[in-house]
Amino acid sequence: MENIKENEKLNVLNHSCAHLLAQAVKHLYPDAKFWVGPVIEDGFYYDIDLGDKTLSDEDLPIIEKEMKKCAKADKRIYRHELTKEEALEKFKDDPYKIDLISRMDENDTVISCYSQGDFTDLCRGPHVESTKKMKYFKLIKHSGAYWKGDSKNKMLQRIYGVCFENEEDLNNYLKELEEAKERDHRKLGKDLEIFMTHDLVGKGMPMFLPNGYIVWQELENYIRNKEISLGYKHVMTPCIGTVGLYKTSGHWDHYKENMFPMMKVEDEEFVLRPMNCPHHMMIYANKLHSYKDLPIRIGEIAHDFRFEASGALKGIERGRHFCQNDAHLFVTPEQIESEFKSVVDLIFDVYKDFNITNYRCVLSLRDKEDKEKYYPDDKMWEKAESELRKVLNDLNIPYTEEIGEAAFYGPKLDVNVKPAVGAEYTLSTCQLDFCLPAKFDLKYVDKNGEKKTPVVLHRAILGSLDRFMAYILEETKGDLPTWLAPVQVNIIPVNNNYHLEYSNEIYSMLKESNVRVELDDRDEKLSYKMREAQIKKIPINIIIGDKECSENLVSYRRHGSNKTYSVEKNMFVSLLVNEIKNKKSKEDK
Repeated sequence: MENIKENEKLNVLNHSCAHLLAQAVKHLYPDAKFWVGPVIEDGFYYDIDLGDKTLSDEDLPIIEKEMKKCAKADKRIYRHELTKEEALEKFKDDPYKIDLISRMDENDTVISCYSQGDFTDLCRGPHVESTKKMKYFKLIKHSGAYWKGDSKNKMLQRIYGVCFENEEDLNNYLKELEEAKERDHRKLGKDLEIFMTHDLVGKGMPMFLPNGYIVWQELENYIRNKEISLGYKHVMTPCIGTVGLYKTSGHWDHYKENMFPMMKVEDEEFVLRPMNCPHHMMIYANKLHSYKDLPIRIGEIAHDFRFEASGALKGIERGRHFCQNDAHLFVTPEQIESEFKSVVDLIFDVYKDFNITNYRCVLSLRDKEDKEKYYPDDKMWEKAESELRKVLNDLNIPYTEEIGEAAFYGPKLDVNVKPAVGAEYTLSTCQLDFCLPAKFDLKYVDKNGEKKTPVVLHRAILGSLDRFMAYILEETKGDLPTWLAPVQVNIIPVNNNYHLEYSNEIYSMLKESNVRVELDDRDEKLSYKMREAQIKKIPINIIIGDKECSENLVSYRRHGSNKTYSVEKNMFVSLLVNEIKNKKSKEDK
């Protein structure tokens, strides 16, 4: 989907349409009060106080109808300016506007408003010249939203919408939106019983159901085996650490706002860990190392916790609890290039296995002007950034540079994927760090017997298992490859009286081969059971009838195909086990 926020024409059109929405709501609910109505990537929204009224889906068409009346009226939209005092007087009955005005910069002596017919709103603009310009819009959804994003404040009604210049663009967008809904991992997660959430457990705290945990374990085993083959040593560390640990690392100064609050137990202060680097630094520091020991690659599938804003939470793509596929490589300066190359090779090897082709590489650098966000050592930063840039150039990796996206302790390579729906996000990362090893006073003995400080590469290949699972679900529409699917094979006897015994034989053969198989022996019609298996997106469905029983055959269909294959039962088991072992994708078959 096009990023509406970054398209100048669509940005203005959608911002204007937010005001059209507010005008229509004011007509329908005269006591309504308004907070803010910004443009976002996929349209606009407006946060509105409707008193005791809670919107339902049935309300949106009514509001839309009123918006069309307002648009048809063809009222000129014009800008006018007020002093702060005049603005406070004009909006004296709206506490939300009063709050906005009161918090404006003292140097802002003039406040701009935009009017259209009987409606006026605070706004910097610009806007389209007339309400008539807004013909092709659609209200998409509604939700609750705390004022200022603070759960201590009142819950407002948030209405989302989108506006385009012509009907064709709007219709195309709505088609894309329907596709996005079908691919949304939150819908798939519910339909396929992958994960669940509940406010009683906590926002951003997903729970993996049996099906989801199977997928999770398969991903964990996949990446761990990859790493072990490359010399990684896996560890397990606690999900909490002392405040002192994070003060030493610098996270307490530079990352505290993203961490859960401190908890005091007896005489110690603890926090839930947001990342694993401090723990891994301590593991390295457990003993003195020789240069001959390096590189040391410490890996962990680690549970982490970050206090993400409630508005940023999105299923298992972004939660407050997640599991990182994390590792820290302790290297000599001479090993930076070779180890960095190995990390990059691993990233692209994994992407090949999962047929991930739509991605771009980003060299994320610090913002020199932001003295609060980044560790204050210009010499260290210049060295780290030049080292990483050199490695990327030497490896001939195409990349773009982005200022202000570095970790607080060093620059990084981010591999951003463009999913089937939605905006791109970072899936894999490799960060170069001269800072933390020095902070923890890490050492190794070089060939001359002198103690030196190692360099650390922080890297995550799958990123978090949670986000990676969300990505794969959306890319495949839940049609997972056989090796990854929670249920790999479903067996359906045509008639239990005649075909159940042989079906049980096939079932036992597959179970003994460690295939995740189910036998559907319910007293239901064959068509019903086959349709249900399709809904569950089980990769392989076996149909057992007279011919199969008499000739020791297995007849099967793959999910999404009407073509039936028949092979001898032992051959089928052998082919299936090989497919699973080699982690073949649908494209490989």
